[in-house]
Amino acid sequence: MITLMDKYTIIKLKQTGMSNRYIARQLGINRKTVNRYWNEHLANLKSLKDSNTDNKTVQEKMTSAPVYDVSNRSAYKYTSEIDHALDQILASEKEKLKVLGLNKQQLTNVQIHQELVSQGFDIGKTTISTKIKEKRNRIKECFIRQEYNYGERLEFDFGEVKLVINQEVVKYHLAVLSSPAANFRWCYLYNNQTKEVFLDAHVKFFEMVKGVYREVVYDNMKNVVSKFIGKTEKLLNEDLVKMSLYYGFDINVTNCFSGNEKGHVEGSVKVLRNKIFGPRYKFESLEAAIKYMDAELIKLNQNTAIELEKSNLLPYKPILELADIRKLTVDKYSFARIDNNFYSVPDYLVGKTITAKIYHTEIEFYSNNHLVCTHKKIDGSKEISIDIRHYLRTFERKPGAVRNSLALKSMPVLKSIYDIYFKTNPKKFIEILKENQDKSIDAIIEVFRLITENQLMTSSNTELAKVTMNQLRLYNNLTFKEVRQ
Repeated sequence: MITLMDKYTIIKLKQTGMSNRYIARQLGINRKTVNRYWNEHLANLKSLKDSNTDNKTVQEKMTSAPVYDVSNRSAYKYTSEIDHALDQILASEKEKLKVLGLNKQQLTNVQIHQELVSQGFDIGKTTISTKIKEKRNRIKECFIRQEYNYGERLEFDFGEVKLVINQEVVKYHLAVLSSPAANFRWCYLYNNQTKEVFLDAHVKFFEMVKGVYREVVYDNMKNVVSKFIGKTEKLLNEDLVKMSLYYGFDINVTNCFSGNEKGHVEGSVKVLRNKIFGPRYKFESLEAAIKYMDAELIKLNQNTAIELEKSNLLPYKPILELADIRKLTVDKYSFARIDNNFYSVPDYLVGKTITAKIYHTEIEFYSNNHLVCTHKKIDGSKEISIDIRHYLRTFERKPGAVRNSLALKSMPVLKSIYDIYFKTNPKKFIEILKENQDKSIDAIIEVFRLITENQLMTSSNTELAKVTMNQLRLYNNLTFKEVRQ
């Protein structure tokens, strides 16, 4: 293949009077090629003198690199049989795409070439790659740049982030909401991507900006689309619809596999994850990580137009408290079972039906429309959240059951106090618990600590008095003996 430098060398050597044969021998090319480029150069020079010639066109011909017309070339080893076999392989790959959707099991060009070779065809890898490209060639999609008015559009997505919490690697989920118009980005850390988390992120965001956007855009995640009806129609999640009705925003769901339709939030997930948790990823607790994240968000959004956008939002509405409400029957251990985890409730509710309001971080239990207790929601499975105060009624009737009860063993500090000071007097232990049942667990432990300290002081004072009396008695005896003598 002749390069621009070869073309330059041919012309310069010809201008010095060298023959075509000599130049061809020096460059290792055919002398007819030398003659062709020299004649082409002379023709271009002649055209420049013609007043009717477009000089720009001639100049481009003279200064451009040689161009080869390969449009009519054909691969002589690429036969119709190979073409048919290749079509069958590509059709099979297309069917796989329909069944599996976007996947990482598509055959590569190398694998397709190997398959053709295994079928007995003698064909090169480069030729097959070229033919695959031709057959799969599509007109590239044109993306239309979008501009939005303030308060018009909000985009939502989830991302993942790994943090070291108390020296343990934990995977968290980042709920991200972003405004393209104001270039404002916000996020919050959660343990999962459940419905409760999904709803809570919206409520927190609307509460923070004190207003509502006219439209919120989502992809086809489970929390948004409950069911696909046909190819295009979608059944929206009922809880999302409820939230939309309350706050007044429109729901916009993108087409499948079209992340570009909510490109601002797609980019925001990467930006927030890298800018916030790239420099720092080790924390003592999740609460510490969230506090750090909130501070970094303020810095990242300093130059955004969020304050201007706030004045264009829909009116503020009070916090929406959406909870998953369930009716449950309390078992014989006074447990309510939710998502394969167990939560204790007051023992007088055994066998009765109660109502649970499940939020993403806590669960409230109601009986006859009265709140009876609250538990922090468990993220695991087959775990127990138990409160010893829920069993006081039973302990009064069965004081001996306290010692080995799960309710006591679940609180190591209180268990230690019981074993040291109340093992032989469980009724006293229950009595103190009952007197302080309206206090928090930490406050109850503090009460027991003060009581046991007083007992130690009293005991110490008693021992000191006994020692003093003995010493006094001994002194009196000695004095009496000396008087008698």
